Amino acid sequence: MRMKDPYEAYIDTYNTINVYMSKNFYDGQSKSFHLEDLEGNMIPLSVQQRSDLYNGYTHYRLSIDQPLTIGTEYYVYSDSCRKTPAKYAHIVKTAEFAREFTNITEQLGAHYTKDKTTFALWAPTAVRIVLCLYEGEQTKTYELKRENQGIFKVEVQGDLHGVPYTFLVRCNGAWTPCIDPYTMFSTTDGQKSVVIDETTLALPEKVEMEPQQSNTDAIIYEVSIRDMTSHSDIGVSHPKKFVGFIEENEITRLKNTGFSYIKDLGITHLQIMPVNDFGSVDEFHQDLYYNWGYDPMQFRALEGSYSLDPANPVCRIQEFARLVNTCHKNGIRVNLDVVFNHVYDKQRFALETLVPNYYFLMNQNGEFSNGSGCGNDIDTQPIMSKRYFLNTCRKLIHTFDIDGLRFDLMGILDINFMNEVAQTCRSIKPGFMIYGEGWNMPSFLPENQRASQQNQSQMPNIGHFSDRFREVIRGSNSDLHQRGYASGNIQKINEAMQVLAASCQDFVFNSPQKVVNFVECHDNHTLWDKNRVACQGEGRDLREKRQILANAMVLLAQGIAFIHSGQEFGRTKNNIGNSYNQPDAVNSIDYTRRNFHQTIMKDTKELIKIRKEHPSFRLKTSEEIANNVSFEMIENQVLVYKTNKDNDRNYVFFNPTSNSFQYFMNEKGKVIFDNGNSNDPYNQNLIIAPYSVLIYHLGQE
Repeated sequence: MRMKDPYEAYIDTYNTINVYMSKNFYDGQSKSFHLEDLEGNMIPLSVQQRSDLYNGYTHYRLSIDQPLTIGTEYYVYSDSCRKTPAKYAHIVKTAEFAREFTNITEQLGAHYTKDKTTFALWAPTAVRIVLCLYEGEQTKTYELKRENQGIFKVEVQGDLHGVPYTFLVRCNGAWTPCIDPYTMFSTTDGQKSVVIDETTLALPEKVEMEPQQSNTDAIIYEVSIRDMTSHSDIGVSHPKKFVGFIEENEITRLKNTGFSYIKDLGITHLQIMPVNDFGSVDEFHQDLYYNWGYDPMQFRALEGSYSLDPANPVCRIQEFARLVNTCHKNGIRVNLDVVFNHVYDKQRFALETLVPNYYFLMNQNGEFSNGSGCGNDIDTQPIMSKRYFLNTCRKLIHTFDIDGLRFDLMGILDINFMNEVAQTCRSIKPGFMIYGEGWNMPSFLPENQRASQQNQSQMPNIGHFSDRFREVIRGSNSDLHQRGYASGNIQKINEAMQVLAASCQDFVFNSPQKVVNFVECHDNHTLWDKNRVACQGEGRDLREKRQILANAMVLLAQGIAFIHSGQEFGRTKNNIGNSYNQPDAVNSIDYTRRNFHQTIMKDTKELIKIRKEHPSFRLKTSEEIANNVSFEMIENQVLVYKTNKDNDRNYVFFNPTSNSFQYFMNEKGKVIFDNGNSNDPYNQNLIIAPYSVLIYHLGQE
């Protein structure tokens, strides 16, 4: 943010410097300006424009009469002989800057061999960079040498395996410490990076799994590492940790808790909430704070609070790799929730220290985009930014063998970047899932370039959470009192038809493989808490039926099925809509409550099984949906959803009302699900009980 100090100067193009002077600083007046370089040369600047601003500052737009050398430290002198650093600002966004500095083939970060380690950083606007090695009680420093394309490099002889290090960067008139943004190896709370011989990692051998044929085959279950095992007395020795997440023993099996419980659900994919290093939990005092982790500090290192030994940079890598490997051995794929749209603390973010302003959306006035609400929207358009995040995706896949990426606030990112992510990841691992929150975020990125739902046709392999499905089936997300179809608002029956067809029949989406259907996720009130308000006055038994009805619509709809952990038993967060920093008592998966709501869990598990067994609920294209999905209504209240795929033909009845209805099937079949318990399996004269779901499979004797 500009205009915080009395006198500021910014290099915004190769021939423009913008100066801001407070009215309290020499009345904001200067008749002339000069630019001083490191050799003490004084370069005259021409005043092109002067304007008084509303906030008590005077703005001067100055032109430079001689060529600039990027990486030189400059100061701007006023006519009162006062000077201020000329900070490299919007110039890093220019095409000239890209041409001069982004033709990079160099590997960046620390590259280890037993005889030496090479440290390389990209920092075109830096003047000097110093490496600090922490060997025992000693700190050794080495100056990095500036090379072509803004690369700084130094080779340090000897075996540095296990040695912590940081950098000191001189840029924009100040020295700033930073860690290595390119490494996966970090000490507690990201205080230092660590040189590691990656051949010593001893990661588990990858489990070969058949590539997923269609995104619609996925049943995604969203989990938090911490929440799944933070409940007391569930038999887990290491709660809230990577190792505790996959721990199984006689007690977890007997009580059906933790990973034993996850396996029992029958889901195909875990979506794990952020596991990359985040700043909102102190790794030295892990139980003092709770946070979901949407506050990234390092994009390649993992969060230390989930490790048994946060001080050991290798331990957390090995633990998470074993977690993914164990999931794969049990037939469960793993998608990571990544937050590439903002950072926790821009001033302490290593890439910002190395090249200020380059990695964030900024306009020509030096203002930063705030579509994320965090004041520092990441810019994935510049070449080196795009390259950094693409290489991060590659690193996560190669190291951990993950199966997909879910992008938080994906609408902050640009279309070209997301398409390159899909191409990159799928070239490494066919069937890899890419999806995210395609909300149209109010950032500096033009609307036609945002990776948002409105531009879904330009992103053939990118999925989007369907907030339309949520609003129609669950009811308004902003108004807890407004009901959706599943909670009794039958006025939404026509919209319910559309979302059950993955919004492909009215052309909101052009493929069911892009549509993530959900009624609950980590954000906002749980479905149970929403219905507690929306359906006020209804008893617990009825709310259980409404929960099953909504879960059924998620699990039987065309598109991708998504369930938030605990949704399958009516999870509550005590009516707290945003529990991101609430304690374990609010966020923990409550297995006692699960036991109390066995009916919801049992029916949801059965619906998961039915979706997996019946391909007509998992059609792959909009054309298949057009030809094989149809609807009718019973008295404009009950929705009849008909699906067909080869020999798999089904009628599904959704009744969110207090009335009972009849429907005669002209063709013989079998009732394979009926939580109203009103029909014999082979009965053709069906009774659709109040608040129930009924599935009739045709042609089975």
